[in-house]
Amino acid sequence: MQESAITVAIGPDPNAPRLLEKAVVGAGARVGPLADADALIWTGTPADFPAELPASVRWVQLPAAGIEDFFDAGVFAAHPGPTFTSAAGAFAHSVAEHALMLLLAGVRYLPEQLRATSWRQREFFPHVGSLRGKTVTIVGAGGIGRALIPMLAPLGAHVIAVNRSGNRVTGPGIGADVETVPADQLGRVWSHTDHVVVAAPATAQTRHLIGADELARLKPSSWVVNVARGSLIDTDALVDALRRGLIGGAGLDVTDPEPLPDGHPLWDLPNAIITPHDSNPPQLRLAAFADHVGANVARFVAGEPLRAIVDPQRGY
Repeated sequence: MQESAITVAIGPDPNAPRLLEKAVVGAGARVGPLADADALIWTGTPADFPAELPASVRWVQLPAAGIEDFFDAGVFAAHPGPTFTSAAGAFAHSVAEHALMLLLAGVRYLPEQLRATSWRQREFFPHVGSLRGKTVTIVGAGGIGRALIPMLAPLGAHVIAVNRSGNRVTGPGIGADVETVPADQLGRVWSHTDHVVVAAPATAQTRHLIGADELARLKPSSWVVNVARGSLIDTDALVDALRRGLIGGAGLDVTDPEPLPDGHPLWDLPNAIITPHDSNPPQLRLAAFADHVGANVARFVAGEPLRAIVDPQRGY
């Protein structure tokens, strides 16, 4: 591909990973200093973000799908000029795979199986379930949700996809039988869902999206899986529901607070599975981010719409 006149800076690391440089060049741009850049691929934290950007910078690519920390740091308010994009969708497959693992582990009663030190077959049998014929509600049918739906289909699960617009969710491997519900009608799904996967962005509107009332409307066999942000679930209400057996269990890759402190009640609950926010581990993250960068640089060079544009009004 012939290199264009578009210059992309990668920072703040002066020794930017070669994989990102390769993605930029492969997409038809060139890597250069920020002072001369048309775009910036940011690899650092919100705290490190430049107080000022050159007037030439028209686009900034952020390194994460969840960007609430950049909002909290005032990055978008301080830089109203450039278009910002997140990494939403870049890590979808890895996170969806993790969500499916947590859900299956719960439904198949794996936590108790792993704790067992004797052959307890007859005791375990009544608790082991299946996803076949069950309804799984995915709250936040963005990239992660769209990656998860085709993983659930071969297992025979029916999917309710909840998104902001209510427009039918489409994509590779997503059948016409997937039901789509707008977020403002979420309340009507609780009583007829079997399991819930939370994959929505963290905003002021989604804080404690699942609380005591929602948990009480689920089934005693329901598992709640959260691979989004801990703030979407009321932790105190979740602990209470798990202790009382109001739901079957919870699989949490994210918690509130996070990191989950030693001694927290969630650690001791037999129907809670905690993983330390590793659904998108570092060894998988860079390659996926490089693919996302390459695709967006190619779009930028061609003057096409970018992927995962940040909407400051919506908060993601």
